[in-house]
Amino acid sequence: MNAITTIDWIIILLYFLLVFGVAFWSFRRKGENDTDGYFLGGKNLHWFVIGASLFASNIGSEHLIGLAGQGAKGDFVAGQFELLASLILLLLGWIFVPFYMRSGISTMPEFLEKRYSAWSRSYLSWVSIVAYVLTKISVTIAAGAIVFTALLGIDFWLGALIIVTATGIYTIIGGLKAVAYTDLLQMFILIGGAIAVTLFGIGELGGWAAMTEKITPDHLSLWRDLSDSNYPWAGILFGAPILGIWYWCTDQFIVQRVLAAKNTDHARKATIFAGYLKLLPIFIFVLPGVVAYAMTQGPDPQLSLMVDGAVDYDYALPALTLQVLPVGLKGIVVAGLLAALMSSLSSVFNSSSTIFTLDIYKKMNKDATEQHLVSVGRIATVILVVLGVLWIPLLKVIEGGLFQQLQAIQAYISPPIAAVFLLGILNKRINATGAKYALLTGAVLGTLRLVLEIVNNSTENGMGGFLGAFASFNFLYFALLLFVICSLVLIVVSLNSQEPSPEKTAGITLADGSIEVNNKMNVVLSVILVVLVFVLWFIFQ
Repeated sequence: MNAITTIDWIIILLYFLLVFGVAFWSFRRKGENDTDGYFLGGKNLHWFVIGASLFASNIGSEHLIGLAGQGAKGDFVAGQFELLASLILLLLGWIFVPFYMRSGISTMPEFLEKRYSAWSRSYLSWVSIVAYVLTKISVTIAAGAIVFTALLGIDFWLGALIIVTATGIYTIIGGLKAVAYTDLLQMFILIGGAIAVTLFGIGELGGWAAMTEKITPDHLSLWRDLSDSNYPWAGILFGAPILGIWYWCTDQFIVQRVLAAKNTDHARKATIFAGYLKLLPIFIFVLPGVVAYAMTQGPDPQLSLMVDGAVDYDYALPALTLQVLPVGLKGIVVAGLLAALMSSLSSVFNSSSTIFTLDIYKKMNKDATEQHLVSVGRIATVILVVLGVLWIPLLKVIEGGLFQQLQAIQAYISPPIAAVFLLGILNKRINATGAKYALLTGAVLGTLRLVLEIVNNSTENGMGGFLGAFASFNFLYFALLLFVICSLVLIVVSLNSQEPSPEKTAGITLADGSIEVNNKMNVVLSVILVVLVFVLWFIFQ
């Protein structure tokens, strides 16, 4: 493979200087030392910036590495999570956004306190922080370290430490506005670089027809049989949306950007724009993995994915980048990969510190000044970084590739949260008691599943029996089952306890609030987006 050249290194350095320049520019702007300015970008961001930030923050190195790895492995079906995100972003914009904006909240735990109770706020605050360490920070750091190792020849752990240090500094300096504007820049780099890798790779193979001769049907299919152990079609259609509702509609990491919008219309336009962008990943992130696999086939393979004597599909994108891209362009793509990593990490650090500062620390220190709260948020970032690094080794014993690891862990913590938010908005009869028992039920069952899976995968030949079956039960089916159980607990307990007071539902449930449709173009664009998703489902059946 062709190594990174001096010209590529110069391009990478210049790009990072630009990124840090944006962070410094944001730090120098008036108002960044108050909580609204630092954590919510002053609440005056436009739809294009927010939409780009939704896309770029979501597409981190764990997606670039993990999705390409799934594509190379023959799991093109992993692209379903991206297409479903297009639909769920519409749900965020049309159903959730009006109530979030109307309530005037700054965090998702704060919304739960307005709708339910202070206990719900405290619970979600701590669960969110734990979830960020388990599913976002550590997986993103691990993926970034893979990029360092495969592309730049730097040791895995040294790469992880470099990533953490650089991104920690970047996040502490900038705040959400720096994150958002840097995401806008990185969106173009990400998309342009990924398109270049895909096209150069297909060209190296001799065209689309030549590529399809070297791959299996699964390499270009979005659908799997019910018997598939990883991505059965029923799990995709009914289980995956549960993960999506939690991630796109109730998670601070994503929703924080929408809360920074100038108004509801800008927030909704941002979700529609991001929905269209989410149509791209199957072509520019999953497909390069398919290309990489095709290049490893035949009597004279053009590419190798062997790492330490074994095939590692997570190295598909880095290996393809080094193999097919010319000098200069290679540096831009590598910069884009590392910038995507920084984008996701800086976003999750900012979201984590926002929750800790506003939902935990501020409630215990009600007289704290704005400047003090921003300082607390910066300190919290450092602590979360350390916890994320410590969790990385345990990822190696959780089933599946890097992207599937992320989805599986989310399946264990997201269903009860999705149920409490969704049903709480749809039905005003749902109360705080029901929410409490639903969240606790989900926490117990989800934690049990995670622990048993780790034990099962660490035990020779598995545990067997009921516990073994529970530990190996498909994660998408488990997400659906856990959502149904938590929803039933939520409904039954609520109906058998006192109705919530009017101030707990006024304006933030469908019964007491309306969904404005003040822009017909938003409706038209939303319908077209839904049609495009169905078209892609048909093409790649």
